[in-house]
Amino acid sequence: MATHEKVDVVIVGAGASGSVYAAVLAKAGKKVVVMDNGPDWQTSDLISSDIWGRRIKPAGGPFLLEGKNPFGYVYQAGWGVGGAALHYFANFPRLLPNDFKMRSEHGRGLDWPISYSDVAPYYDQVAQDVGVSGDAKAEEIWRPSGKPYPMPPMQTFRNGEAWRKGCEAAGIRLVPAAVGVNSIEYKGRPACIYDGWCHVGCPIGALSNPLVTYLAEARQAGAEVRPFATVTRVLTSADGAKATAVEYYDANKQKQVQEASVVVLAAWSAQNPRIMLNSATDKHPNGLANTSGFLGKYLTAHFASGTSALFDEDLQPYMGTIAAQYFSYDLYDKNAHKDKGAFGSTFIVAGAAQRYSALGGVANSRLNLFGAELAAFMKRAARGYTRLNAFAEEMPVIDNRIELTSDKDEFGMPLGKITHSFNDEAVALFNANFDKGVEIAKATGANEVWPNKGPMPTIHLMGGTIMGKTAGDSVTNSFGQAHEIGNLWIAGPGIFPTSGAPNPTYTILALSLRGAQQLAKDWGSVAG
Repeated sequence: MATHEKVDVVIVGAGASGSVYAAVLAKAGKKVVVMDNGPDWQTSDLISSDIWGRRIKPAGGPFLLEGKNPFGYVYQAGWGVGGAALHYFANFPRLLPNDFKMRSEHGRGLDWPISYSDVAPYYDQVAQDVGVSGDAKAEEIWRPSGKPYPMPPMQTFRNGEAWRKGCEAAGIRLVPAAVGVNSIEYKGRPACIYDGWCHVGCPIGALSNPLVTYLAEARQAGAEVRPFATVTRVLTSADGAKATAVEYYDANKQKQVQEASVVVLAAWSAQNPRIMLNSATDKHPNGLANTSGFLGKYLTAHFASGTSALFDEDLQPYMGTIAAQYFSYDLYDKNAHKDKGAFGSTFIVAGAAQRYSALGGVANSRLNLFGAELAAFMKRAARGYTRLNAFAEEMPVIDNRIELTSDKDEFGMPLGKITHSFNDEAVALFNANFDKGVEIAKATGANEVWPNKGPMPTIHLMGGTIMGKTAGDSVTNSFGQAHEIGNLWIAGPGIFPTSGAPNPTYTILALSLRGAQQLAKDWGSVAG
């Protein structure tokens, strides 16, 4: 086992959150090592193919899945440098003020220890850093004002515009979607070509993945990116007060130790608590930063109710981006569907480019069709198909959790077991959004409409290392600093106490920027 020369900070995970920490700290003059368990992908590696795109997603362990609604994570997770943000849809909605005080205002869920106003300046800064296209002013019908986005909205296409009539009839206001994709050239990166292959990685750099944004800045400032480095434990001092190093396995499956003054865990939301639980010592018998008993608890997921519409006219369904052309917060009130026994916010998106195969493809919108009937449908859908999605939130419950098992992976690390179930209010919200979607679709003038109703999906894993005010009610403070180990920081959606309804990446980036800047500011007291 080799022990490497001590660095200022080791960051575990080279995805959305880890890349922000790497950029901020490297530019602050710190010696930074970023570890990732997969390849060091470059944009030139990326190929617009669902078959090739499977390479940038994980397969197999290290998680066992249980509960009434097991968490299906492989399609959303990432393998290699860039993480899941290498193939994300780049929708950039933000949380709203009503997301931060769920317990105080509704008597359920959890409160955040911060408010929207604490995060808003970082949303604005991230937009400038990575490039966001949209109409910030138009969004102010739902949220407080802020700075304009640096680029105008993306081009719209008939597959998105088809939903405007139906939404207007249903009282749903649509505005241009904010997306992390270039509508014009930005910072030397080209504008989008609207070919709809964002979900397997953007080889031209028009989509704001880490390789062309924060991670590129980190490398330019001297950060080292160490691929095929699988971290299994955080090592701590004899008194348990400080993190001292990470233990990892290299590309040859040899155990290594990287010492550091600060450790930042920025892996996937389930992997961070898995590492922390596996780092238990006599001073931290239940895992690191787990006085509260909440490490690995309060996992949350989004779910989506999709509605399909088929027109006789040519909508060019393949044109655009995998992100939305339009979005709406008009059903974002937590009690918008109270009359149907539901609770929670809904976020509506319309106008995503459609692919014809793969998990979310057009073929899977009609699972009841086979053979000649499926072929006939696909021929029509290639011209006239479009879809509207309603994303929604579940409330955090302690039983949705990750824990270690007796089974082990190839490195001898215990597998994680994710247990997840939706409660009755979430199921009611799922069904209510299908009703609303069909109502909207029928008003579009489409020839056929139907709900894409199947098993309730699990999308975007959040929680597991939640932020709060004290070590008794949470794992970290609002910046992601572990309450009990001051030089251990956690980044990513795992620190969300509640999920809200929108895609989480914009909030991940904003919170990571907030945390990284605070760490840089307090470096002397944290690392000392």
